[in-house]
Order: sequence, then structure tokens, then C-alpha cells
Amino acid sequence: MTVATDFCFIFAYFKREFFKFYNMLKRLFIVVAMFATVACGSQNGAQTKKPKPDKNFYIYLAFGQSNMEGNARIEDQDRENVPERFLMMAAVDYEKMGRKKGEWYTAVPPLCRETTNLTPVDYFGRTMVANLPEKVRVGIICVAVGGCKIEAFMKDRAQEYGDNAAMWMKNWIKPYDNNCYQRLVELAKEAQKVGVIKGFLMHQGESNIDEEDWPEKVKYVYETLIEDLGLDPKKTPLLAGEVVNADVQGRSASMNEIIAKLPETLPNSYVISSKGVTCGFDHLHFDAAGYREMGRRYANQMLTLMGITPKE
Repeated sequence: MTVATDFCFIFAYFKREFFKFYNMLKRLFIVVAMFATVACGSQNGAQTKKPKPDKNFYIYLAFGQSNMEGNARIEDQDRENVPERFLMMAAVDYEKMGRKKGEWYTAVPPLCRETTNLTPVDYFGRTMVANLPEKVRVGIICVAVGGCKIEAFMKDRAQEYGDNAAMWMKNWIKPYDNNCYQRLVELAKEAQKVGVIKGFLMHQGESNIDEEDWPEKVKYVYETLIEDLGLDPKKTPLLAGEVVNADVQGRSASMNEIIAKLPETLPNSYVISSKGVTCGFDHLHFDAAGYREMGRRYANQMLTLMGITPKE
């Protein structure tokens, strides 16, 4: 009986110790599992973290009326050999070409809307990538409407202007939901997720001819864009192109005297000369060669501001 009693006592002792050890291991396993879960969660969080904008993706916002929209017929040379580093974000849907608003594509024209033509930004972009390091890409967002006044891009007037546009303009402004300013800002904010806005390109003025307060209106457009996009005005120049020049009998050439005053009103703005640039038969729009030349002049000015001497 004594042996049996001792055996039972020893068995009970080891059973009790075994369960203590088992419970300790179970608690240890739970702690390890918790740490593993936290670690995996942190790793997954790092994997799903949004990438930072590419500092080598330079984005430019282009806006204005028909000479920014593009009036000259696109030729084969304009569609060929477009650098892959030159991109455009579609500002509207291109149904036939399959481009979707807000998506990036290689900048094969047309760059404004599906029915528009050659524009200065075509050769602005080509010239920029030809002069910038291979690691740099250039992106364009172009919002422009033929015949529109600068009011179409003034934040406090844009919607009213679009809603009350003339009948002949309605089909051109409707794709922007009648608000050119809002569309430009909407797309610019999307672009800022992947790149850095480096400046503005503007070609507008014919519809505001001889209006002396035009520079003040442009300043308002610039300042609201800067504020709404959180940009530094010292690092974000605005380039404004002259209208068809008097030396080719430009019908709106008198507006160039007002455009020339813009830098007096708006710091970090620069005027792109149209002197000697060829135009179409209407003497309101540039011809294809003229758009190519204006695009190169815009780019040369932007490169100069960056401290880069443009290639000949």
C-alpha cells in the first residue's frame, strides 16, 4: 500500500508540473504570435504605403484659348518619334483614341482634346526632354478653349463663364464640365501624386484685346492656382506667349503691348516673343511651323530659368 501511495503521489506531482509547463508554453506561444502579427502588420503597412512623387517627373500646366488649344493641322512629323519621356495627361476622354481623363499617355498629338490640333506644348515637351537628363520625364496637362476670355480660368468666374458660354463655344467647354479652372486644378492634384509641378504655360489674350486690366486678371489666376495647389511662387514661373505679331500683320497684335506689361504686375512671369513666327491665313493663329517655333521658345525660356543652356 505504501508503494502504491507513493506512486500515486509522484504521478500527481508530475501531472501537476506537466500542466504548469504546458500552460507556460501556451502563454509563450500566444505572446510570440502577437509579436508576429504586429510585425507582419507593420510590414504590410510599409508595402501598401503610397509612393512619394517622382522628383524627376516635371509637370507643366498649359492653358489658354485657341492658340494653346491648337489650330494648325497635325502633320506626320508631329506624330513621329515622340520621346517616351514626354507624356500628357488627358484632360478629357478621347473616345476614338481610347484615352481616359486623368490617365497618362505618350504625348502623341492631339494633346488638348481629341478634335484639336497642333499646339505649342507639342514642341515645348520635345525640346525640354532633349535638353534634360535622361532620368527626367516631362508631363503636360493642357486645358484650353478656342475663343475664351481669361475669365474662363478665374476661379470666382469660371463656372458662370462656362455655363453662359456662347453657342459656338459650348461644345468646346462642355467636356470640362463648363469649368476650365476646376478641371485644371482637379487634374493637377492628381499629377502631384506622381510628379512635381514646375511651371505654367499660358497662351491667351486675343479675346481680351486692349483690356488694360488683363495683367491683373492673369495675376489672380496665377495666385489662386498657387494657393489651391500648394506651390511656391518663387519656384513656379508662368510663361505667357505673345499673340500673332505685327510683323506678320497679326489681327490682335495690339494685345502684345498689354502682354508685355505682365512681368510688371506678376513676379516670376515671362513673355515669350512671337516676333518672326509664321501664321495662318487668318492672321489670328500660328501655322504648324509657327506652333513648333513657339513651343521651342517656351522651352528655351523654361530651360534658361533652370540654368540650362538650350541646345541649338
